Amino acid sequence: MFGGEIVDFENLVKHLQEFKGVSRKNSIEKVTSILSDVYNISGDVLLDFGDDASAIDIGDNQVVLFAADGIWGQLMEVNPYWAGYCAVLVNVNDIAAMGGKPLAMVNIMSVNDDDIYDEMLKGIVDGCKKFGVPMVGGHLHPDSEFNSLDVAIVGLANKDSLITSFGANVGDKVLVAIDTDGRQYPGIPLNWDTTYEKDEKLVQDQIKIMKKIAEDKLPSAGKDISNPGTLGTLEMLLESSGVGASVNLEDIPRNEDISWEDWLIAYPGAAFVLTAEENNAHKIVEELSKYSFEVSIVGEVIEDKKLYLNYKSQKAVLFSQDENPVLKLG
Repeated sequence: MFGGEIVDFENLVKHLQEFKGVSRKNSIEKVTSILSDVYNISGDVLLDFGDDASAIDIGDNQVVLFAADGIWGQLMEVNPYWAGYCAVLVNVNDIAAMGGKPLAMVNIMSVNDDDIYDEMLKGIVDGCKKFGVPMVGGHLHPDSEFNSLDVAIVGLANKDSLITSFGANVGDKVLVAIDTDGRQYPGIPLNWDTTYEKDEKLVQDQIKIMKKIAEDKLPSAGKDISNPGTLGTLEMLLESSGVGASVNLEDIPRNEDISWEDWLIAYPGAAFVLTAEENNAHKIVEELSKYSFEVSIVGEVIEDKKLYLNYKSQKAVLFSQDENPVLKLG
């Protein structure tokens, strides 16, 4: 399977269902079940588990956004510099996906190798400069038995224009927005890098335009495309909203140098799945297309809680919330 043709649609569906970036999300069920009694003991938490960031109501139509991400250990060993850079990128994207402004980050670093430590710090510094978001503190374990990096971020958004994973409605259009102008990062082929070689202003404008479309109240729901890939991320959004969708494979924006098999499980540097009413969907296409995003309406939200994937005359149930959900939030 390469270029514009699918050799084996059935095999593609199986490939996406069994992808580790999808299957590893299932383990979150235990965490959310145990923490369900305490996640909102303040009464100010606006959203349930399952979104890119938690949202805390602080009054005056303002919401504080909190998110955190840990870097896969494999990436730390292969390229600690890129691990540091990506730790910034993934957190900034979590705030952007909610229509917020990223404010600052903190980190927890565990190190047992000075070379890895030095490269990781260089990556963090370059990531902060690229996205214009400061790293303001954290905690260091200098004598750890392993190397790891976790970063948390805080952002700010308007309560009445927050983009969440819970707002998709039956009849909404499904959009995929991806910066297809990029490269497979050397040595890490499933990482579609769209930011490192780009001008800082463009990269930061890609974050700001998400805040603008939020404040214009164009999306009904949205998420940044992350470890589960394009369709796995869409399924997480659908599960949070309690709906399904029918998506046409060939309408998904793609760099045609990459096979569908790799493209659909790649982690892009700048990419979002969104839902919106039809008129708003066309406005989103217009707005995001100004900032190096290729944006397409790829399908529609449906009542049946399944994600259908269509290709020419073929149709398959990629995910079913009753049989093979991605999140299993408990």
